[in-house]
Amino acid sequence: MDNTQNGEAKEELKASSDGSICGFDSLHRLLKQNLKPQQFQEVSRLLLGLNCGRELDTISLPESVTAVSVEHGFDLQAFSFHADKELLREPRVVRVGLIQNSIALPTTAPFLDQKMAIFKKLKPIIDAAGASGVNILCLQEAWMMPFAFCTREKRWCEFAEPVDGESTQFLQSFALKYNMVIISPILERDINHGEVLWNTAVVIGNHGNVIGKHRKNHIPRVGDFNESTYYMEGNTGHPVFETAYGKIAINICYGRHHPLNWLAFGLNGAEIVFNPSATVGELSEPMWPIEARNAAIANSYFVASINRVGTETFPNPFTSGDGKPAHADFGHFYGSSHFSAPDASCTPSLSRKRDGLIIADMDLNLCRQLKDKWGFRMTARYDLYADTLARYLKPDFEPQVISDPLLHKKTL
Repeated sequence: MDNTQNGEAKEELKASSDGSICGFDSLHRLLKQNLKPQQFQEVSRLLLGLNCGRELDTISLPESVTAVSVEHGFDLQAFSFHADKELLREPRVVRVGLIQNSIALPTTAPFLDQKMAIFKKLKPIIDAAGASGVNILCLQEAWMMPFAFCTREKRWCEFAEPVDGESTQFLQSFALKYNMVIISPILERDINHGEVLWNTAVVIGNHGNVIGKHRKNHIPRVGDFNESTYYMEGNTGHPVFETAYGKIAINICYGRHHPLNWLAFGLNGAEIVFNPSATVGELSEPMWPIEARNAAIANSYFVASINRVGTETFPNPFTSGDGKPAHADFGHFYGSSHFSAPDASCTPSLSRKRDGLIIADMDLNLCRQLKDKWGFRMTARYDLYADTLARYLKPDFEPQVISDPLLHKKTL
């Protein structure tokens, strides 16, 4: 490589180190900038799919909301998922919003200051969602704190709070003000059960009431993400919450890697499943646009994927037990929040490096229309799956493998 090429490579690496993709906020924006319009349209069709046979429409939001996004520097995008017109049902359109954000203060700041700074940072973004007419809003996993769970330091437990604690009280006022359901993923301290901790999503109703909670079903033990130092697998099953705007469920972070977890929410009647997450580029980014979209298709519901953004550096280096040197951060949380629909269409993603609010209108009639079209529920063989799972759980389980009788026979 000559000096010119070497310099270009260094510049590209520098551009990527800030969380961008070759200097662009997202893959979608990189492609749009560098492809001819006709090429971009075809690539976009392949990457994002078509909703009822056409590209997703964008939504025009109030100028005041756009002005707030510019003032506070957060990415703002809005789209509309349509369903076919029906003869016996009116459209069931719900407006959904997702917020991704970085932390507001260094992790070395006093804990209360850190939490209050996040509240202050999110207020204008939540107000923007409310002013845009969002009916259901979801925040990212453990939004009220840095994602310190993989440091394995117990002092971060101080961020934990009961279901009716500071974060819920902070959000209840917005729920009341904007007639909005809010999903708040927190680090929960279970006062009634010996103050044990859980990774919990609190569902706040549009009247400011707490409808219920769901605790994270699957806890990762991979790389830095060994969260069982703080909390274990949840005990709330796969609840679906019937709200004023539809039936919703929450598949918290690592649960997205487990297809049966997605399935169970669908069997319980979910129309929208939210996936509030905290995941970094090196670990999971190739999976990110695939798993949620596949879940939406396979289970005939909408999926709303949220990931935090930024690099969070901690005062004490930690190791992963994988032989790599001690380090003070997990890597870059790549944002890229987006929506997926049951007809295989999906929105572009939010920025990979900036705070953001993405909004989508969803006609929930699309869920049943896709069930009717593909017949996945009708053609599934739950009896066979249940039998296999029941046998698998037994200590004397033997896989159903039929070997070629000639496989190990010696030949002359």
